[in-house]
Amino acid sequence: MWSCKLEAAAESHSQDMAANDYFSHTGPNGAGIEQRVDNQDYVWQAVGENIAAGHTSVSAMVGGWLESPGHCRHIMNDTFTEMGMAKAEDSESRYSTYWTQTLGNPR
Repeated sequence: MWSCKLEAAAESHSQDMAANDYFSHTGPNGAGIEQRVDNQDYVWQAVGENIAAGHTSVSAMVGGWLESPGHCRHIMNDTFTEMGMAKAEDSESRYSTYWTQTLGNPR
């Protein structure tokens, strides 16, 4: 099921990676997925995150995740019942395009 709160958490992370030219699950301020979903008032019992950079199409990005055992495990994990995704672009950053998928299970 789509979650607007998880989408907002994903969007904030994608935008931050693009604007600050980094690629990591941890932001420059030390914030991780838990802080990002908490900032959106998402009350959770489980959260996870997939990130990607450089892919210019949705199909290439999702294909890359499905071919990666760790990313695919997150996507297929039935613990997660909700998700949100977002991409951000900045032509001045190293990868230009940054994607975040935030997965969750509300409390």
